[in-house]
Amino acid sequence: MHKSSRGFLFFLFFLLERIIRHGPVFTQEPSDSVFPLTAEDNKIFINCKAKGSPAPHYKWKFNRKDLDVDMDYSLVEGNLLINNPQATKHSGVYQCIATNAFGTILSREAKVEFAYLQNFSSKARSPVLVREGQAVVLLCGPPPHFGEIRYSWIFNGRPSIVVGDNRRFVSQRTGNLYIAKVETSDVGNYTCVVRNVMTNTTVYSSPTPVVLRRDAVMGEYEPKIEVQFEKMLHIAKGSSVRLECFALGNPVPSISWKRADGSPFPGKMKINHSNGVLEIPYFRPEDSGLYECVAENSKGRSIAKGRLVFQSKWSQTLYDANMAIESDLHWECKANGKPQPVYRWLKNGQPLVSQVIILTTRITPLSPFYKSVYVKNVCILKKYISRLLVELTISRCHWLLTFIPTIFIYCCRRTISEDGTLRIANVTKSDAGRYTCVAKNPFGTSSSSGTLVVKEPTKITVPPLSMDATVGESIVLPCEVSKDSTLYPVFKWFFNGKLIDFSRHDHFGMIGSSSGDLMIRNVQLKHSGKYVCMVHTAVDSVSAAADLIVRGPPGAPVGVLVGDVTDRTAQVSWGPGPDNHSPVTLYIVQARTPFSVGWQAVKTVPDSVPGQMTLATAVNLNPWVDYEFRVAAINNVGVGEPSVPSKPVRTKAAGPEVAPANVSGGGGSRGELVIVWEPVPEELQNGEKFGYVVAFRPLGTTTWKQSVLASADASRYIYKNDTFQPLTQFEVKVGVYNEIGEGPFSPVVIVYSADEEPSVAPPRVWARSLSASEIEVFWEPVHQSGSKGWITGYEVCKYQKWMDDAERVRVPESSVIITGLKGSTLYLISVRAHNSAGTGPSSTPISITTKKPPPSQPPGNIEWNLTNSKVFLNWEHVKAMDNESEVTGYKVVYRQNWHRGNSIVETNRTSVELQLTSEEDLLVQIKTLSDGGDGSSSGPIRIPKMSSEASYEISKTIMVSQTLSAAERN
Repeated sequence: MHKSSRGFLFFLFFLLERIIRHGPVFTQEPSDSVFPLTAEDNKIFINCKAKGSPAPHYKWKFNRKDLDVDMDYSLVEGNLLINNPQATKHSGVYQCIATNAFGTILSREAKVEFAYLQNFSSKARSPVLVREGQAVVLLCGPPPHFGEIRYSWIFNGRPSIVVGDNRRFVSQRTGNLYIAKVETSDVGNYTCVVRNVMTNTTVYSSPTPVVLRRDAVMGEYEPKIEVQFEKMLHIAKGSSVRLECFALGNPVPSISWKRADGSPFPGKMKINHSNGVLEIPYFRPEDSGLYECVAENSKGRSIAKGRLVFQSKWSQTLYDANMAIESDLHWECKANGKPQPVYRWLKNGQPLVSQVIILTTRITPLSPFYKSVYVKNVCILKKYISRLLVELTISRCHWLLTFIPTIFIYCCRRTISEDGTLRIANVTKSDAGRYTCVAKNPFGTSSSSGTLVVKEPTKITVPPLSMDATVGESIVLPCEVSKDSTLYPVFKWFFNGKLIDFSRHDHFGMIGSSSGDLMIRNVQLKHSGKYVCMVHTAVDSVSAAADLIVRGPPGAPVGVLVGDVTDRTAQVSWGPGPDNHSPVTLYIVQARTPFSVGWQAVKTVPDSVPGQMTLATAVNLNPWVDYEFRVAAINNVGVGEPSVPSKPVRTKAAGPEVAPANVSGGGGSRGELVIVWEPVPEELQNGEKFGYVVAFRPLGTTTWKQSVLASADASRYIYKNDTFQPLTQFEVKVGVYNEIGEGPFSPVVIVYSADEEPSVAPPRVWARSLSASEIEVFWEPVHQSGSKGWITGYEVCKYQKWMDDAERVRVPESSVIITGLKGSTLYLISVRAHNSAGTGPSSTPISITTKKPPPSQPPGNIEWNLTNSKVFLNWEHVKAMDNESEVTGYKVVYRQNWHRGNSIVETNRTSVELQLTSEEDLLVQIKTLSDGGDGSSSGPIRIPKMSSEASYEISKTIMVSQTLSAAERN
């Protein structure tokens, strides 16, 4: 071979390496999916995406048959969109097929199913007859369903949910309710509740009556493990494991867990309060081993064992091979799994005859296998091949032709099919232009032309990224593209395979004028899932996906139960609610009573209830009080919603511990001892038949006299005895009791017996008139030495001579101002002393006449003048009528700000000057002054504010004047 030819061949192979084309390779494959169907679900989305050169095209198989794209299906890029999905029509196995000029590949098979939950049969369930102490299993028998379901049981109607404890267990594997030992309180109707997690639908079974047989009581027997886990479980890395174990027996068996090798459980493992469930999150190799569940009571023990095996998954991946002609190709395929994997080899999506673990293929020139399976995909530009053939000699060309035609089939991008269709693979800008199709036959020639415009491909340059978010945040999932400048992209977003309808979702919105960024406002837990951004143009489609995990405060705990109630404690248990992607760190127990203000946190043992516990003892409760309990969970995000309250329970009774407060007394009629106290609140009475014991004795004596008041509401006791003197000192104490026993007495206090009435009237009384409506009355106090009773105050009696009814007022001093009187009116006044026993004799009445009323006519013809910051007011003098007090002056009341108090100016003239201090309206009223008091006020006058510039101008040019008529004033 000439050096020039050899050099060109080297150049040719170098060019081949630079212009490599290859068959399709999956970047996204469909996976098993379960979709809930609701009225709003009109589209679901199955992923499939491959890379290849030239770009692959796609088709799908459904239940291993070719799928026709029709009204039900549409292809978006390689992804399959199912329109108006129906469970009966679209459930099955889907497989994506990607093909280009160099080969065909098949995706893994993906099973698509639809979650549903049918109703229970309405047929009545037969009663279950059991003896006290016997074990019983109530069968749920769930209706047809698909998708994850959760079981619970209701006792005697909603919302009394049966929560598992050491005696009762609800299996999430079988749905059955297991009662280790039946008690009389278990008699009633039990309803199985099944909830589909995906569809969030709930159905209820017919009640199963549990009836107690009275013929005998079941004796004690050793535990029998009724619910147990498998003997061997293969667990994949990162999976969560839930092992159930529950035993029947009498006495009720206790359940404990351990590892056979004695190694301790790591902190991540959770055991619920009944010990019936062991949870292992995020399974790792070190979690492998033999686990034991031990059930024991006083009659014996029983053990269930199971081995957890870490299931490693590994395989040897095939890689493209670049082989020389005549050489051997060894592809090795190995995989590990349980059960043992079965191997198949496919060539361009079709099975090979030989199915072996190690495949050896010998490639020879022009062999059929070589033509159809391209080990290293290569494309050679036609112009270089033509150029090579021209330059080489015939002999050399013959040699080259034995090598080139095989690959030439794949590198000719333009082909014409038998029907005349022109196909161009891997289109580039150089393919753009005008094309003419010419058809000839013996009868003539016909042609048709068209223009091919090649656009830049659309690419997602900023795809959405998987992320975590917290409830309440607003986040943006980006989706930015590069595209041909003449194309207009259309952005669509899918959430969990369903097209987002932005007109029906307040939380979702697309932002950006040139991008399809998805904003999720006020993100909620329900927004967790897979998001796919899909971009359509007139010529192509692209997509990108991301996962969003929303973390929030924990969900409400469920099924709060209260048991083991004493006078001061109660055991509270509950079931955990969802942790909402952030583990529960703490539980808070709250309680309320008919006497508390809302819900209050209660002290518990343990003091802080950690997240892995679902049981606590409430302490420091009050005896004989109705309590409701609820529980709230806390995680790193915040405090979750509280649970539904428990049924009210009443703590047991106890003897009283709180004595009455503020014991005092005194007063009353002569010969009485009055004792009063604050009743003990109902929540501190501790039991029924609550009452008081009143004990008293004269100061200095030793014998207590007691009286029992059998009323919880009593707060006063009067002891009458005419033999003891007024104001005798008594030692007094008040105790409590209830049906359990007696409680403490209050501290001893001194209480005086009743006084006797004063015996002397005030020696001198006089008065003066202050105005038409007020008088002031004075008197000389009664000397204490001259009166029998202790004087605590005085009673002033006011009346008119021709009226029988008198008005009385009591005061502690020796003077009083009496208001609300009539003008020019004669009043009679008398005074008498009083104390707790009553009033003494009245003084001799005196007479006093009030002053004439003030003028009834308000000031009129008011004028005001405003200049700079001063207001000048003047008005006409008011002349009093004969039956009115003379005018002694005028009172001007004004204010400039509604938020400030009034200012007052008094004058004996008919004009006044006011200083303005701010640029605000001025409100003015004027009234007369007289001995009879203030007269009627003029109507309010509003003087408008003026700016500083306007005021300056007025002061130089004009005087503003305004006169108000009587009508304007009103």
